[in-house]
Amino acid sequence: MRRTELFTKTSKTVPGDEVAKNAQLLIRAGFIYKEMAGVYAYLPLGKRVLDKIIQIIREEMDAVGGQEISLTALQQKDTWEASGRWSDDVMDVWFKTKLANGTELGLAPTHEEPLTRLMRTYISSYKDLPVYPYQFQIKFRNELRSKSGLMRGREFWMKDLYSFSRSQAEHEKYYSVMSNAYDRVFARLGIGDRTYKTFASGGSFSRYSHEFQTVSEAGEDTIYVHEAKKIAINEEVYTDEVLADLGVAREELKERKAIEVGNIFTLGTKFSDALGLHYTDEVGEQHAVYMGCYGIGPSRLMGVIAELFADDKGLVWPDNIAPFKVYLVNIGEQGTRMAETLYAALQSQGTAVLYDDRNERPGSKFADAELMGIPYRVTASDRLFGEQKYELTDRKNGAVTLLTADELLAKLR
Repeated sequence: MRRTELFTKTSKTVPGDEVAKNAQLLIRAGFIYKEMAGVYAYLPLGKRVLDKIIQIIREEMDAVGGQEISLTALQQKDTWEASGRWSDDVMDVWFKTKLANGTELGLAPTHEEPLTRLMRTYISSYKDLPVYPYQFQIKFRNELRSKSGLMRGREFWMKDLYSFSRSQAEHEKYYSVMSNAYDRVFARLGIGDRTYKTFASGGSFSRYSHEFQTVSEAGEDTIYVHEAKKIAINEEVYTDEVLADLGVAREELKERKAIEVGNIFTLGTKFSDALGLHYTDEVGEQHAVYMGCYGIGPSRLMGVIAELFADDKGLVWPDNIAPFKVYLVNIGEQGTRMAETLYAALQSQGTAVLYDDRNERPGSKFADAELMGIPYRVTASDRLFGEQKYELTDRKNGAVTLLTADELLAKLR
């Protein structure tokens, strides 16, 4: 893509109504547009990052048997009344509306109920189990606080996978498989070394649920980290009993602020009982399907990564989720000829490149490259035309290398 074809622009001005660093930088760099508090539109650069995060998650979900679907955002009242969660007194984050005929509807904050109801059509025998449908979808939650940019929204992207199993034992086996899949997701996103499987309240069906918490001073949660075991305990269950159960001592733990980037928890038969999801076993006896739920927020992850890796110049994206790998800058008439040749060659070999072909000062182009956080900046200039070399700058560490076109293409291939 050429900058002259990109309709978005960067800004030097920090949005006055944003206090979160991730939102400030993403808006300034032209990745997102703020519609209202907690509600953001994804512009071309931001959509590319979000899609790459989603693709990494998708690959790991598919690898453990997930089947991707897409459920509806509009929800029927009676489906949620069956579980008791339609009432605002039980779940206070609903956005509700009405059809012209007065029928009351809701915008889905999560999807346990509608998916359980849907699966009644497809699950009746033990032969139909286990099954692991998942989706990527925008959720709607009427959050009281939405001051953390993409890390807490009223409208946000969520990956939610639901496991449908024949028994608790079958469920627990998959629960462990999914935990490992989450570890792989966070490792691939570059935050695995600071993300901890965190013990939290398990509700009525298990002793614990597990959150995946990424250590950050911008976090809203307090966790207690055991570095050696690579686990943590949420403040809500930080008791002597839990410490004893996990075999850790208080002096081994470090208090940290963190951001929840994912969770896995056991649902048991709560929703299958409420919505009548049963299967018949090998001897003809009927049982409620045993369920689990596994969530990751792709849009929240985008905000977390922006928050964690930014520096005083702007965003710093990991290579595998950056909107482009290369930010190409031309300086001078001869430099422009070199840039045009390299642009075509990079495209030909499949290297994602954003070419700043605008009639702007070099300093302005360099500043935009740093603000956008593109991993590599390549400069083609009159100064290096005689040597037929390009200047390669690494966004992460600022290292500068002079390379020929062939050397550069090989490095960026």
